[in-house]
Amino acid sequence: MKSIAKILLAEDDENLGYILKEYLAMHHFDVTLAVNGKSAIEQFHKNDFDLCILDIMMPILDGFSVAEEIKKQQPEMPLIFLTAKALKIDKLKGFKIGADDYILKPVDEEELIARINAILRRSGDSSNNSKQSIHFQIGGYTFDHQNQLLSFKNEKQQLTSKEADILRELCLKKGQILDRKKTLKTYWGENDYFSRRSMDVFIYKLRKYLKKDPSIHIKNVHGKGFILEIETID
Repeated sequence: MKSIAKILLAEDDENLGYILKEYLAMHHFDVTLAVNGKSAIEQFHKNDFDLCILDIMMPILDGFSVAEEIKKQQPEMPLIFLTAKALKIDKLKGFKIGADDYILKPVDEEELIARINAILRRSGDSSNNSKQSIHFQIGGYTFDHQNQLLSFKNEKQQLTSKEADILRELCLKKGQILDRKKTLKTYWGENDYFSRRSMDVFIYKLRKYLKKDPSIHIKNVHGKGFILEIETID
């Protein structure tokens, strides 16, 4: 029997929070509601969650601060931000922190359910896919996809689930172009400006993680995608 996904919902508007909690419960999610950022962090430390939904504008601690604390504790935790403002700078900041999605208020409940299911499905697919090609050798690095761990000599870097998935796709297509549009559709669900910028942030982070081996390059192929190349030294 499939287990019920546990969701942390942080929303300071108590009426909206209650409505969303009840709607999610109707769709078989176990929801814990926090009415401010401090309470959200306390609940996160007390419970095990599968996904967090965070309002950006909250008292005591805003959603960005809560997300940063969550990512310190569990880098792979999926995050959705709720916001009343469609500001580009806010969206980019959220994606840099590691957000999986952004939803504008007023919230369309059906859209919220669809996006939650898409994120949880990707997380589940990541676990299933890890049974194939679990370990990769990338130059001087060893990449353990199942445990989302990138190792170089005695140094280890914990990856988020999406970072691990994108790196796995690059490894499977090593020396070939990883199609940008297909990857966006698979892991972001859409190919809009913010999704493309989010993917660029993930590629930037992967390049940063792999920089200790100068033979490794993730190259941008304009208009097509990215390619993982490893130089051979004669």
